Amino acid sequence: MRAVVQRVRSASVTVDGSVVGAIDSPGLLVYLGVTHADGPAEVRWLAGKIHGLRILRDEQSVASLGAPVLVVSQLTLYGDARKGRRPSWSAAAPGAIAEPAYDAFCAELSRLGVPVARGVFGADMQVASVNDGPVTVIVETPAP
Repeated sequence: MRAVVQRVRSASVTVDGSVVGAIDSPGLLVYLGVTHADGPAEVRWLAGKIHGLRILRDEQSVASLGAPVLVVSQLTLYGDARKGRRPSWSAAAPGAIAEPAYDAFCAELSRLGVPVARGVFGADMQVASVNDGPVTVIVETPAP
């Protein structure tokens, strides 16, 4: 799994003109990508890592502040544009693998006590955010 994690003051996701997920206080916006081999161990590891990541103000974490997280699925995080002009998406997991992993990731954050807002898996989403810092970190699960 791969996540782009941004510290935000607020963030929202809109689908078909309606806000489907939002956080209105300082927290994290997480873009989540899933690859073929990702399973429960990767979900637990990444959720735990983001829960404890000390990138909020004054080196605080979501865990220490109870800050909210907005999670947006993004298969393009596994795009490979090293060759040619059209990225390859072959490293991105298909929906049958990625959607349950996305759901499990959100559920694991919730289990850890995190207020979680979500996008809509596979939808055409418009994401708005007010970055704080800016602080952006890429977190990737360890290779098996």
